[in-house]
Amino acid sequence: MAFGRGSKMDGRRSSPSSSSSLCTTTTVVVFVALCLVGAWMMTSSTIFPLEISSNKKSVVKEQPARVNYGASEEAASGNAAEVFDKFRDTGNNDNAASEESNNTETPEEEKFSENTVEKPVESTEEKAPPKEKEESKDTFDDANGRTEHSSAKEGGDSESGSGQSDGSKNGDDEEKSEERKDDETTTVTDSEQSEGERKDDQEEKGDGNDSQDTTDQPQIEEKVDESGEKGQGAKSNEVFPDGAQSELLKESNTENGSFSTQDAESKNEKEVQAASNSSGDETTYNWKLCNTNAGTDYIPCLDNEKAIKKLRTTKHYEHRERHCPVEPPTCLVPLPEGYKRPVEWPTSRDKVWYSNVPHTKLAEYKGHQNWVKVSGDHLLFPGGGTQFKNGALHYIDTIQQALPDIAWGKHSRVILDVGCGVASFGGYMFDRDVLTMSFAPKDEHEAQVQFALERGIPAISAVMGTKRLPYPSRVFDVIHCARCRVPWHIEGGMLLLELNRLLRPGGYFVWSATPVYQKLPEDVEIWTAMSSLTKSMCWKMVNKTKDRLNQVGMAIYQKPMDNSCYEKRPENSPPLCKETDDADAAWNVPLQACMHKLPAGQSVRGSKWPETWPQRLENTPYWIDASHVGVYGKPGNEDFEADYAHWKRVVSKSYVNGMGIDWSKVRNVMDMRAVYGGFAAALRDQQVWVMNIVPIDSPDTLPIIYERGLFGMYHDWCESFSTYPRTYDLLHADHLFSKLKKRCKLLPVFAEVDRILRPEGKLIVRDNAEIINELQGMVKSLQWEVRMTYTKGNEGLLCVQKSMWRPKEIEASMNTGDSSVFTKK
Repeated sequence: MAFGRGSKMDGRRSSPSSSSSLCTTTTVVVFVALCLVGAWMMTSSTIFPLEISSNKKSVVKEQPARVNYGASEEAASGNAAEVFDKFRDTGNNDNAASEESNNTETPEEEKFSENTVEKPVESTEEKAPPKEKEESKDTFDDANGRTEHSSAKEGGDSESGSGQSDGSKNGDDEEKSEERKDDETTTVTDSEQSEGERKDDQEEKGDGNDSQDTTDQPQIEEKVDESGEKGQGAKSNEVFPDGAQSELLKESNTENGSFSTQDAESKNEKEVQAASNSSGDETTYNWKLCNTNAGTDYIPCLDNEKAIKKLRTTKHYEHRERHCPVEPPTCLVPLPEGYKRPVEWPTSRDKVWYSNVPHTKLAEYKGHQNWVKVSGDHLLFPGGGTQFKNGALHYIDTIQQALPDIAWGKHSRVILDVGCGVASFGGYMFDRDVLTMSFAPKDEHEAQVQFALERGIPAISAVMGTKRLPYPSRVFDVIHCARCRVPWHIEGGMLLLELNRLLRPGGYFVWSATPVYQKLPEDVEIWTAMSSLTKSMCWKMVNKTKDRLNQVGMAIYQKPMDNSCYEKRPENSPPLCKETDDADAAWNVPLQACMHKLPAGQSVRGSKWPETWPQRLENTPYWIDASHVGVYGKPGNEDFEADYAHWKRVVSKSYVNGMGIDWSKVRNVMDMRAVYGGFAAALRDQQVWVMNIVPIDSPDTLPIIYERGLFGMYHDWCESFSTYPRTYDLLHADHLFSKLKKRCKLLPVFAEVDRILRPEGKLIVRDNAEIINELQGMVKSLQWEVRMTYTKGNEGLLCVQKSMWRPKEIEASMNTGDSSVFTKK
């Protein structure tokens, strides 16, 4: 500080030289102080919200979280802000309709996405539990729970440049910005990454933004003013979330220009973080192994011995039907001794590890028919069956030669194989680009369906008994039965009439059985009864032929396309079903000996044959148009197209390239809550098949899935699924658990996930943050590997891998009942 001329120090007048020296010293001190203040401001991880006049919308910035999937994984390219899940659940229909009406002037693909210009949001400092009182840092958890922090200084350095350019570069953007992002939390495994690798990832992401063509896909446009980025095409110095996380950057539109406050946002985020931090302290899961007679093959709804013993009769195979426990089990099914990682497809079609399916009875009983044979450590599948001892491919081609119109893989795409055995027929149908839904009961043919699934061939455990099969009406192009041991002709043809319900108008029934080609009295009697029944059902026998190599015969019938034959029948037998009978109702519905009328009208489902494969996969079904309101509130055809575009984007940028999943080891996939089958359709180029499950409390979109040349079934996830343990490589659940929580407990559902998922299999969950945190607690209690978690506001993504082995404390104790217990402290 400079002193005046008249001032004195120690009673003396200051000399000019001393005054100048003091002035210089003071100037240096002030300059250094200002530099320190400036450095502190630039390195600080907190940026306060800009004060904007009331007629402008709030803009708050946020430093993007750093992401690393490990040195072996390349960062996925693409925009930093993909849509997280425009399609979440039917509860959003009103919002979807509201959002669409507010954007009527936007292009169609813009309307599908939330039509906003996004900006990264900078979270303000907030009070949190003791662990959160450190400087603001990006937090990464590795697979073992260790935590690393990327320093706030890195974020501050990049912020310093952007602060200077905000006014000139993005002034207009701030006025146009319609919404703000919530605070985001990212957790990934293998988070340590060298600076060189980070730089490579950044360059890849920048290039991805330059080259991506957004004209074909509805998406949210994002402009980033962090790190001195001067345009959408500029390369970023930040590590932005790649495809796996970018879909979670979802904004919530608020009506009438209303925006949530930073106080509310911070409060919500603190509650989410507090729940996440305390979840492990509140709940302890004491898992135990199931102690049942079924052992390692336990299927709760098919092995309910108490319920089976109470059955009054088993005449109609009631003991092979589903009888689910009143209280779903929460125990864990033990692994077979010596279990190994399954053989990969396509080798698995020919051989599997004996230790994984340690059953030899079927090899002894059916070995001479080339079903299965034991060879050392493997079970071998020569590709034969009761009707095709010399191989399934020859048998399949014989059908094609007998009826060229069947056109495998073009005209006929989705078929049902009744009484499939080890499913060699369906396994070799993949060579003809045909998808086969195979089923057989859990009976004396020991583990036949388990063999099929271990081989990588789709199949379920089911029986034609007293109830309808869990499929919609008029969806299968072909139904096949090769010595399936079903008495089609008895009791008014009730079982054959169930196939009539499932068969598409104009579809074919291929029956290969001894009554077709043998002349034993019993066979002749059955053939006579079948001929009479099929004629009364208006089925036309289009060919009856013999496979001379396999020395078997087959009859091929075709279902009519319209009702004209029904109206001309001299007798109403079998009778037509009542008009009030819903042919699509299939969950626990008793069988009836009646036929449903065929659809009338060119715009009704079933009145036309689907387009040839693969065109039918991508094109909207002819009976879905703008007059129908889709699941997400848009016109039906737009809903379908938008859903497909969404899942193609998610699968290509996240699941295939962004999560470190080795898809060569993935074969059996299940979408636990499918809508239009977009997820399965997007996986077409992978060597996988997808079982699409439409929950019984969801919109009935399963007929659309079949129309696309895909398949699936109905199911209630409050009950066990009809499959063997360890049969799926990947489970996908899009907003399933939050819906289930309203109806049943999540612990039994997760125990069921553990039961059907193979060791080292993957579970991908997209749901709200509360569900993600709850599931994460269960996952960690079983010592599964958390490969990635990501939360954005109230939405989250979780990708985990099941452990190869059970924790020792679980293996060491057998449960005395069928349920584990969990306690809350």
